[in-house]
Amino acid sequence: MNIKLNCDVGDSFGIWKMGNDEEIMPYINMANLACGFHAGDALNMEKAVSLAVNYNVQMGAHIAYQDLSGFGRRKIVYSLEEILAIVIYQMGALNAFCKIYGKSISYVKPHGSLFNDMMDDESIFKSILSAISAYDKNIKLVILSSQKNEKYKQIALLYGISLILEVYVDRNYHDEGFILSRSEKDSFINDELDIIQRVETLKERGYITSKNGIKLFLQADTICLHGSSEKNYKFIKVVSGLLNN
Repeated sequence: MNIKLNCDVGDSFGIWKMGNDEEIMPYINMANLACGFHAGDALNMEKAVSLAVNYNVQMGAHIAYQDLSGFGRRKIVYSLEEILAIVIYQMGALNAFCKIYGKSISYVKPHGSLFNDMMDDESIFKSILSAISAYDKNIKLVILSSQKNEKYKQIALLYGISLILEVYVDRNYHDEGFILSRSEKDSFINDELDIIQRVETLKERGYITSKNGIKLFLQADTICLHGSSEKNYKFIKVVSGLLNN
């Protein structure tokens, strides 16, 4: 597989700093830039875009529910019309900063609860697709790779949108192919050797294993790693080397 590495960036807000954007940007292919709803602000968006442009990294709108205090991880009930509107709002905000550098966003990746709700509720998935389609059909949508990939692709095709299939290598999976909730035990994988093995197996054999050892054959267009800690910064450098060899 030709797999790209993506990471969340631009999460700092005001004087509150989060992440290691300057350190990780040289090692990633895709930057998920916070758009001010779950993290980020105007100044930090501009800084993150500038970094991504400098290192020729693809830029994606990391959209979310409007939940700064909960970092976008709390479930909020929105109407489908509201979801469509907040997706367009966030894409437009980020794209304004891209435009001053002669660039544009190339994909959208929902964050936190919005991502989970998109994967669980087809109507929310369609609302996000509708928003992207209305704004720019060249923009792709990142979803969690699963056994339902073909179904999601067929739905996205109706809106003229292409999908990017994502696999997490620092998160454990249920046997059914979905990632464990953050509240569950062992939801994160913190051992470097385990992550290296997962990346190599996915790249060479096309599968990762669930927490119970079940082989999950998943198409992977991109791998996500979280860069908010010093340990994960080291993981990002290692995984980048594995993917580029």
